[in-house]
Amino acid sequence: MRSPPWLGSGTPGRDLALAGASLAGGLVLYGLGMQPQIVPHPDVPPALFLPPLLAVCVAVGLRRVAPRTSLAVGTGALLVDTLLGNSLGTVVVYTQVLYDACVYGPPRLWRWLLRITVALSLIGVVVGVLGFGQWRGAAVGVPVVLAGLLPVLTGISVRQYRDQAAAERDRAEQTARLVELDRRQAVSAERARMARELHDVVANHLSAVAIHATAVLSVPGLDRGQVESALRVIRESSVQGLAEMRQMIDVLREPGTGGGPAPAGDGPALPEAVTARLAEADGLIERIRAAGLAVRVRTDGTPGPLPVGVDLAAYRIVQESLTNALKHGTGEAEVTIAYRPAEVVLTVENPVRRGGPGLPGAGAGLIGMRERATLLAGRFTAGPRDGRWQVRAALPTGEGG
Repeated sequence: MRSPPWLGSGTPGRDLALAGASLAGGLVLYGLGMQPQIVPHPDVPPALFLPPLLAVCVAVGLRRVAPRTSLAVGTGALLVDTLLGNSLGTVVVYTQVLYDACVYGPPRLWRWLLRITVALSLIGVVVGVLGFGQWRGAAVGVPVVLAGLLPVLTGISVRQYRDQAAAERDRAEQTARLVELDRRQAVSAERARMARELHDVVANHLSAVAIHATAVLSVPGLDRGQVESALRVIRESSVQGLAEMRQMIDVLREPGTGGGPAPAGDGPALPEAVTARLAEADGLIERIRAAGLAVRVRTDGTPGPLPVGVDLAAYRIVQESLTNALKHGTGEAEVTIAYRPAEVVLTVENPVRRGGPGLPGAGAGLIGMRERATLLAGRFTAGPRDGRWQVRAALPTGEGG
């Protein structure tokens, strides 16, 4: 059976219920005539033991809201009860007061209680031994140990376990916050990567489409051959953009959800759609040339296999650089691909168009190229140089000594 909400852990209702139960137990002992243990004044009426019992029960009810007040009220009640002759009920309830003061009070309180109860226990032992003249007199200190020191030690132990549990909870919450922060950072990084890929896949082809569509609409008197040539470039750019978009979507999908054929063989297979490699830059350059940009290509060194990340990044940097040259240049560009022992260096230069209409840009292409180089611990620069616009990226291949 579940207790009602007002009796839940840490509620004032539970404290009041405990105080009421303590009072009921003390009244039972009073009714049985068991309250006085030592009677220094036989003429003391038994009813005088009831106010100290009530006061110590009130102290139990204050154990959480005011630990210091609870201890003061309980100690005062115990002193009055001791002067009257010590009732068993008041002493037993006072042990609960000591326990609660150690558990719910400030750390300084339980430290003082430990010192005081140890000192009183030693004093009781010494006084008993000296008073009775033998070691059996040490038994005088036993009631102080049972009613004072033992509840304090128990409360300190519970307090330490509770503080340790609170520290573990705080540590677990901090770990959970760190995990959530790492998750958010991973999500942000993945979103940035997807945005970069989306820009490189779509924006480059759409730029070619926009340039040729603008040319068809703005130049009057085009013959059918020129219109068909422009439309052919628009179609090729659109088809290529859709194909690369589909490739990226297939890569992002989980295995088995893309609707394509399952890979053959026992081991996992990489999607065939991931084909953007620097070795295939010739096809990219041909499409750029068909779009109207005269591109000269120069290769230094011996081409060799590159890491997948470097291969893709190099292809995208060349693609974005040529797209920018097509949008903002004067119709020509020069590409240099240098294969070095520890890196591959890409350089794209083109004259910059002075005035005149151009396609708008948000600068995301330069940001994306810089991010790609940074993620690979490479170097990237872009800007005017000797009257031309130069993009230069050095991507480490990890093969150098």
